[in-house]
Amino acid sequence: MSDLTELYQDLIRDHSKKPRNYREIEDAKLQLEGYNPLCGDRFTLYLELEGDTIKDISFKGSGCAISTASASLMTQSLKGKSRAEAEHLFKEFHELVTAEHPDTDEEELGKLVVFSGVRKFPLRVKCATLAWHTLDAALHGADKTVSTEE
Repeated sequence: MSDLTELYQDLIRDHSKKPRNYREIEDAKLQLEGYNPLCGDRFTLYLELEGDTIKDISFKGSGCAISTASASLMTQSLKGKSRAEAEHLFKEFHELVTAEHPDTDEEELGKLVVFSGVRKFPLRVKCATLAWHTLDAALHGADKTVSTEE
C-alpha cells in the first residue's frame, strides 16, 4: 500500500471515529435529513446562515465510516463559505467521486481529495455523497428527507 493511500485511509478513519461538528445546532434555520437505505446511513444536517454565508454547519446521526467522514470533512470545508462557494464545492466533490477522469482542482478540494478512490466502488459513492446531497437540497429549500435512492 502506498504511503498516500495509507494517509488517506488514516484521515477517513480519524474523521469517522471522531467526527468534527457532530452536534445539533439549536434553532438552526435550515435542517434536513438524509438517508441511504442501502447502507443504513441516516444524518440530519444543520445549517445556520448569516446572510449568504454559512455561519455554522453540523450533523448528527449514524452511518458507515465513509459517510461519517465525508459529513465531517464537508462541515469543516464549508464553514465561512458563501452559498455559491458551497454549491461549487458540491459540484467539484461530486465530480471527484463519480467521474472516470475528474477535472477537479485538488488544491481547492483540500482534504476532500481523500475520497477520490471511492469512485471505484459505486455503492460507496452514495455513502460519500449523502451529506453533500442533503446540503444541496437544504440550500435549495427542500423540506423532505433526501434519499440516495431518488
